[in-house]
Amino acid sequence: MGNMEINSKLLPMKAHYFLFNAGTAPVVPFMPTLVRQLGFSTVIVGTIYTVLPIVGMLVKPLFGVIADRLQRQKLLFLIFQILSAVPFFLIMFIPAIPQESTVSFHCHETSNLRYCPPSGSYLDKCLTDRIVEDQNSNATLHCQMECQTEPWMWDTVCKYWQVKKYCDATNIPSNRVLRLTGLTPMNHINLLDDCLFFILKEGEMDGDRVPLYCPANTTDFRTNCQVKCDNTEINEAITQSKIPDSEVKGLYQFWLLFLFLILSWAGMAVVVSVGDAICFDLLGDRPHLYGNQRLWGSVGWGIFSLLAGFLVDQFSNGKTTKDYTVVFYMTIIIIGFDIVVSSKLKHTQTRLSTNILADVGKIFVSFKVVIFFLWCILVGFGTAMIWNFLFWHLEDLASLQQGCDHTAWIKTLEGIVMSIQCFGGELPFFFLSGWILRKIGHVHAMSLVLLGFGVRFLLYSLLVNPWWVIPIEFMNGITFGLFYATMASYASIVAPPGTEATMQGLVGAVFEGVGVSLGSLLAGNLFEKIGGSRTFRLFGATALVLFVVHVVIQFTMDRFGRRGPITGYTSPEDALNQMDDHQPIVRRGQ
Repeated sequence: MGNMEINSKLLPMKAHYFLFNAGTAPVVPFMPTLVRQLGFSTVIVGTIYTVLPIVGMLVKPLFGVIADRLQRQKLLFLIFQILSAVPFFLIMFIPAIPQESTVSFHCHETSNLRYCPPSGSYLDKCLTDRIVEDQNSNATLHCQMECQTEPWMWDTVCKYWQVKKYCDATNIPSNRVLRLTGLTPMNHINLLDDCLFFILKEGEMDGDRVPLYCPANTTDFRTNCQVKCDNTEINEAITQSKIPDSEVKGLYQFWLLFLFLILSWAGMAVVVSVGDAICFDLLGDRPHLYGNQRLWGSVGWGIFSLLAGFLVDQFSNGKTTKDYTVVFYMTIIIIGFDIVVSSKLKHTQTRLSTNILADVGKIFVSFKVVIFFLWCILVGFGTAMIWNFLFWHLEDLASLQQGCDHTAWIKTLEGIVMSIQCFGGELPFFFLSGWILRKIGHVHAMSLVLLGFGVRFLLYSLLVNPWWVIPIEFMNGITFGLFYATMASYASIVAPPGTEATMQGLVGAVFEGVGVSLGSLLAGNLFEKIGGSRTFRLFGATALVLFVVHVVIQFTMDRFGRRGPITGYTSPEDALNQMDDHQPIVRRGQ
């Protein structure tokens, strides 16, 4: 009967982990690529994902202290679930940033438009292949043109284009912008030296057809024009953001996106840290069973990330960009169910610390705890690469190596990747985490996580065909499942009584606020400068070096250090020694 009672208490906790992860899975992994689709660059994405974990770093310990001090863990838990879902949903209504399509117009015996991508960027090969290969089409492309002119150019318009209206200088616009429609047969579009050439057959001005002709022996008629054509693929190919990265902060779209992401990240951060504190409190003296609760989060994430990827591809059929509308509705509805379920939690905080900050501060006299926090930061660097840039890398590989049909299946692949991460990686390792930690101990688990990151990243760097990422994702069990169970368990064990939420918040803050934040900044800039494969290779080699360093440091500490007593402990070492020696933990004050 006792076991049945405990299981009934834990059931809402399992349901929360399932629903909250199911609710965030449709939107969180796709957010970097959605931000990219809105027109923001890699550097801007990296910058945003540098600030977001810092927000988590600030709110996790802050609201952990508030929850512990006021003994209102459950209330904050529910409020921040709402704060997670609503801003995510509102992101759906943010429009793309302003774009421009600047082409070069050369009036000659045969006039043409030419578009060359700015330095450092390139034309989308898939789009240009579809455009250029459409040579059998008899359709005519209509492009509205607004061109900057010099005063003498209007003489050409008058004399050779035979638009008599502009023979009178008083009819020339004060801003000297020449407006016309260029007509190009679809089979007269060519790709040359990574530039698109449009051979202009003729033009239209004021409803009349005009010959776009300039004799060879006259002054060279060249100018830049803003162009909008009646073909969505061509518009996408020649369109660039007209806002440089340095001026993006002046756009309302940027600040709306930034605000909504900050609010949602703050909500998720508090829900995760306070939720884990509630879970460990419900588990009591059985913290090793944490993985058995948390694995339901992996189940929810795996199922709904796969479903979201499939639905995005289905709703995007026939569209030049991905339609993410469905994922935002999934998020708001599923987290709504989570709020209802979480309200059924039977949890009352009983332990109280009279001086939370002082109690938490005492643990940092332990060198092992300092090493643990440094390890959380390093793992955060690696996690940033996977969370924010893995899909970006896969999409670039798909575009370069898999031809132009990749857009039909890339989101499905990303959904499969997340499902493998969860069902093939996280779920079994969460389930086995208690057994693994008892067998090898927290210290060796920490070393194993660093080794896992090194191998995983080096394998990413060797990818050519993006589908080969699938077997690599089974390693997510080590790099996230085992890592997270180790981190949360460690924090719960060393936390002085009454500081559980504060401690979970502090550990999460260091992991995300420092590690993931700095990792996002570094990875975003490296992706821009050296590309995805080289960035993963660099991170992988660094992780292997850190693995060796960690093993050497821990070996030296075990060889020359002294272990504390096994029972009646007052220090973090005593607690961990009891866990790693497979003995029950005895806390003073319990």
